[in-house]
Amino acid sequence: MRMYLTLLSAALAISPALAQQTIPTPPPAQQGPKRRIAVMDFNYATVMSATQAVFGTNVDIGKGITDLLIDRLVNNGTYRVIERSALDKILKEQNFSNSDRADSNSAAKIGRVLGADTIVVGDITQFGRDDKNIGGAGSAFGHLGYGLGSVGVHKAKAVVAITARMIDVNTGEILASVSGRGESQRSGTSLLGGGSNWGGGGGGAFDMGSSNFQQTIIGEAVNSATTQLATGLEQNSGKLPVQTVQIDGLVADATGNSIIINVGTRAGVHVGDKLTIMHVSRVIKDPATGKVLRSVEEPLGQIVITSADEGSAVGTFTGSGQPKVGDSVKNLQ
Repeated sequence: MRMYLTLLSAALAISPALAQQTIPTPPPAQQGPKRRIAVMDFNYATVMSATQAVFGTNVDIGKGITDLLIDRLVNNGTYRVIERSALDKILKEQNFSNSDRADSNSAAKIGRVLGADTIVVGDITQFGRDDKNIGGAGSAFGHLGYGLGSVGVHKAKAVVAITARMIDVNTGEILASVSGRGESQRSGTSLLGGGSNWGGGGGGAFDMGSSNFQQTIIGEAVNSATTQLATGLEQNSGKLPVQTVQIDGLVADATGNSIIINVGTRAGVHVGDKLTIMHVSRVIKDPATGKVLRSVEEPLGQIVITSADEGSAVGTFTGSGQPKVGDSVKNLQ
């Protein structure tokens, strides 16, 4: 008995060490730089007639579904998504029409101007209904003699399918192709039925992200297809190259540790970026002509961007020196 207790005590003393050896702590997940992507409004030309049948008018479902997709990508955090306002401005400046949405070369050009790593283009390939009447006059049950007469059950099914392509902005190469498909069906309702106080999509004046639309069966199908598409795009993040945007700006104002620089989103600066502030320590001149040969810069510290618009950005400075107006701002060295 005494020997048994001794062995048991030894086993209990050793077991924690064994547990530590057999169940190692997993290493922390490594995170690479987030890729910057832009999403073009999806093309819906092939389903335009189906869209008109659903809403009673021509509604730009391409823009609506793109908005939903962008929202999901932003919330997930896998990518840094370029603001729609910046994309719309470039499209306007370049005179791009809806017909250019799916063109790989045109999309790649837009992506380069925006400083994106890749650009997403796509098509809505199915949008509408697949209804069936079970029972009732003239139904499949009629010839079997069930005698249902005009009594029947109406089942409405909404189907939405989307495809997207991720395009390398430097080569125009398609890096990945992703699809999403959503279905929803109910009995005794229409595609736009089931929403609270649904007022239709007259003239395209509706929000696909609204609770009214999301409660309809076509809204449920859109939501399912878009969610699948977003998941597929996120799973392909490793295939995307990282496009390094070279920042070359100047300090416009320095008050304490709050720094304003003269470059913004148009130059590729975004909230969360870390940049180096450089100060010219000495200027080397040609002793014969007095011409400036080069300027020697030393790093003062870095700023983390906290807000940005098209032409400027604000950041918080940390470092050994005090930045001054005219100091240069560059990518981290």
